[in-house]
Amino acid sequence: MTLTRRDWLRLTAGGGAALALTPDLLASLARQEVMARAIPGTDETIPVVGLGSSATFSRVARSEDVSAISAVLQTFVDNGGTVFDTAPGYGASEQVAGDVANELGIQNRIFWATKVNVAGRGGGGADPAAARAQIQRSFDRFQLPVIDLIQVHNLGDPPTQLGILAEEKAAGRVRYIGITSTSERRYPDLAAVMRNEPIDFIGVDYAVDNRASADMILPLAQELGIGVLVYAPFGRTRLWNRVSGRDVPEWAAEFDAHSWAQFFLKFTVAHPAVTCVTPATSRPEHMIDNLGGGMGRLPDESQLERMVQLVEDLPPARRG
Repeated sequence: MTLTRRDWLRLTAGGGAALALTPDLLASLARQEVMARAIPGTDETIPVVGLGSSATFSRVARSEDVSAISAVLQTFVDNGGTVFDTAPGYGASEQVAGDVANELGIQNRIFWATKVNVAGRGGGGADPAAARAQIQRSFDRFQLPVIDLIQVHNLGDPPTQLGILAEEKAAGRVRYIGITSTSERRYPDLAAVMRNEPIDFIGVDYAVDNRASADMILPLAQELGIGVLVYAPFGRTRLWNRVSGRDVPEWAAEFDAHSWAQFFLKFTVAHPAVTCVTPATSRPEHMIDNLGGGMGRLPDESQLERMVQLVEDLPPARRG
């Protein structure tokens, strides 16, 4: 199934108001485009909302029926998305996404962002040959001569693996390189790499109820001119649990947020250091909803404070 934004908005307006949007607003959104930001130090821009491939995307990729992956990828590119973030560590996601994109003929419409990490557990170093082999498998899966971005996953042996990525970039096989961490306790290590290595991007967690990276990491990225991909803007399932059964506040319309997904994503995108946020989904209707988080107005400082207060006043997420 291929579902365009216009198709989905028409269905929502006529069949139950899945997002409680008015017909006039639906028509307005159908004419909008996802805003884009420049990759620091370049003239290249990318849409501020992309697609991740962990969580539900990864679970669906492991199944034998990949029609949902086909639908979400086609919907993604048909509605202005480009940045697709994956990793060899996300189960079958990288392989299946590469296969599907090539079957659909959309591989050249995607900004491919993947990762490398073969560092041993418990602090063991990375085997350079194994790292190069993992990188080559990513090329084979995407069937492309150049990958847009490869990052060292979870700070795995930066000297070895970033060195290999630097070689790949110098050879013209990788356009941008970087490093990721979604562990607050390792932010000092991430900051050290940012200061001492010639990287183009970082990947880090940031959400309305998880703002620790805004204390040091995001300002440092701005200072050093490093692009930022944001992961887990919904706290995986944490934020969904906290707002279950609750309506989006009416005042969120002041910055064009008409669903909880758009509410959460606009909070993240509003930070000036953020280049792109990559929520994962395997459902095309959710993909379109997510892209709406990069359309229209963004919250200002007073609205951001109000968003934080609203979430802080919610009950904590349920365990399990």
